[in-house]
Amino acid sequence: MSVSIWLSFLGISLVTAFSPGPAILLAMSNAASRGVGKALLSSAGNALGIFLVSGAAMIGLGTLLRTSFMLFTALKIVGAAYLVYLGVKQWRGAGKAAPATASQPEPAAAPSASAAQLFRDGLLVALTNPKSIIFFTALFPQFIQPGEAILPQFCVLTFTFVGCALLSHTTFVLLARGAGARLKAGKRLRVLQRTSGALFMSLGVALLAVKRA
Repeated sequence: MSVSIWLSFLGISLVTAFSPGPAILLAMSNAASRGVGKALLSSAGNALGIFLVSGAAMIGLGTLLRTSFMLFTALKIVGAAYLVYLGVKQWRGAGKAAPATASQPEPAAAPSASAAQLFRDGLLVALTNPKSIIFFTALFPQFIQPGEAILPQFCVLTFTFVGCALLSHTTFVLLARGAGARLKAGKRLRVLQRTSGALFMSLGVALLAVKRA
């Protein structure tokens, strides 16, 4: 793969990765209420999900989703339901975790949000979004050179996109953490968490309106 082709893909990946979506919203919400470390756990799960989704796109699942109405609809419903579930969990947990201050250590996650659960949330947000699979299916063929080995090109493209995603998550997490540190525990934090919960539920409903290309 030539440097010029890779740079073109890098530019598209950065624009896409920095466009706010459910994964970034999840990371920012966790950063404001639980701290940077906990937020990056969901980002790590999302990075693994992106890798798996890109692999699924490479083996043809994206094409199958475009042609199978039932499969696309089923995955869309599962994804929408999971986003709504996350929204309800955020709403009900509002105000239960206080952000850290300069004199306090990072807050621990609530018992209902272990490290494994936070990682799983990020992973499932990536895996249950049919738009991601179709995006990779449409994007990768534009940059893969048919006369060259496919696997090395797949690895370069996938790890480039995963790196951009992690960069965007880290940026938004630090911004959210800075905002969260200025919030007082109590009413303001509850408003922030309930707002993010409402956004998750809205994203879930919006996903149901997505149609196949």
